[in-house]
Amino acid sequence: MYLTQGLHRSLQQTPERIATIFRGRRRTFRELGDRVARLAAALCAAGMARGDRVGILALNSDRYLEYAMGVWWGGGVLNPVNTRWSVPEIAYSLDDCDNRILIVDDHFLDVVSGICSAVRIPPVLIHAGDGDAPEGMLSFEMLIADTAPMQDAGRGGSDLACIMYTGGTTGFPKGVMQTHMNIWSSSIMRMAESAPLANSAVLHAAPFFHVAGLGRAIIQFLAGETHVILPAFDAGDLLKAISEEKVGETLLVPTMIQAVLDHPDFAATDLTSLKRLVYGASPMPERLLGRVVESLPGVELAHSYGMTEACPSISANPGANHGEAGRKSGLYRSVGRGLPGLMVKVVDGDGQEVPRGTVGEIVVRGPNVMAGYWNKPEETAQALRGGWLHTGDGAYMDENGYLYIVDRLKDMIISGGENVYSAEVEGVIARHPSVAACAVIGVPHATWGEAVHAVVVRQPDAVLAEEDVKAHCRLFIAGYKCPKTVEFRPHLPLSSAGKVLKRELRAPHWPDKQHGVAAAIQPAR
Repeated sequence: MYLTQGLHRSLQQTPERIATIFRGRRRTFRELGDRVARLAAALCAAGMARGDRVGILALNSDRYLEYAMGVWWGGGVLNPVNTRWSVPEIAYSLDDCDNRILIVDDHFLDVVSGICSAVRIPPVLIHAGDGDAPEGMLSFEMLIADTAPMQDAGRGGSDLACIMYTGGTTGFPKGVMQTHMNIWSSSIMRMAESAPLANSAVLHAAPFFHVAGLGRAIIQFLAGETHVILPAFDAGDLLKAISEEKVGETLLVPTMIQAVLDHPDFAATDLTSLKRLVYGASPMPERLLGRVVESLPGVELAHSYGMTEACPSISANPGANHGEAGRKSGLYRSVGRGLPGLMVKVVDGDGQEVPRGTVGEIVVRGPNVMAGYWNKPEETAQALRGGWLHTGDGAYMDENGYLYIVDRLKDMIISGGENVYSAEVEGVIARHPSVAACAVIGVPHATWGEAVHAVVVRQPDAVLAEEDVKAHCRLFIAGYKCPKTVEFRPHLPLSSAGKVLKRELRAPHWPDKQHGVAAAIQPAR
């Protein structure tokens, strides 16, 4: 299959339906299709050949989706640039995949010269803004206006569709190669598990350079429904957009959800159109889940688990497991069961499936699994050994196939020979009413090798001391799992996907050492 198929279907069946809404600008599928076909031709005229990579450094917008469809329509490959990267990181990724065209919006014009100075070959620059293009850049709007539309190049199946960069074990990002079939099958699996809402708009607040944000957009294209787009997450803007545009569904991470519930306009905003709230990137604390259920009655909650290498979907936990029964049974803590069309199991270090209830590593096999890492054959072989994608997530599976993640294997702490799963300790600390957020890491210890260290964000105006946190933990977990030290911060460092950046928390504690635990999942003896 090919990723422009959803757009073709909408052009055939519902050309006058609103396709995109961004800052009051509304475009139908007919208008979108024409712009995409013209942009594709313009990119080809600017040097994009079949299979060439085209980057974009921009906040979310309607033009971002036109970029995605236009590159595919013209036969190229997406290279969405992480907007939080430094210039050297951006330059590395552009050089690594030989990216020769870069689209930039107004927000990132000040780093363009630095990028051009740092890369091996300066790319053709296209300005995606409302005003005149700066000197030395082509105009996105003028290219569309002045170029005749072209026929769809028709690339699909095993053809490369996207290179999305993610963290690398060597210190350099890895380019995840995603084919048309990878992304298309992942979207279809997710739709089979949870059907898109008919005649409904989806609000995009997660960044499109991230696999979750772009993946949600592809599902919406396949469903032929309306995209409501925010340039970036802002709780007030999100509430206003849901109310004004009658949004039916959105994807957020728990930190975003908490910000929405805490916003002063929440109670007064009409959110009756919202029917489904999908969350991911991190678990939902029980206290926050309770607030969501109470504050948004009738809204279906669903948890989606995945990763860039799975393009992105692996499992889903449906709304039925987030109600009162799900909370009593503990099913809400699961990341759900494997999606239709793929195989999921939990294995030991030899790749052998472990008994149900035993912690091992989640591995996945299916048409959504990446083609590999760009120019990194050794890391590709390691990640895809035995024909399975090794996720690096430690988890167990219950008798009904529900997965429960206990930790990232690299985040597991070994203290005095005992395995401590940071996610378990975080879950306990998060129950304290004075805790707004927390993260648990391992720090060096002369006797135990590693000690459990908690980083805690207090609730506003809360009084909470180190001993309070330790005493609370001793009520629920074994002493060796309890934090030996507690640090208080005003906030936790978060990635653009809303995940806690534990490497930043660890850095001060491991200045002369490479942090790394012994293999968490040991080979069978």
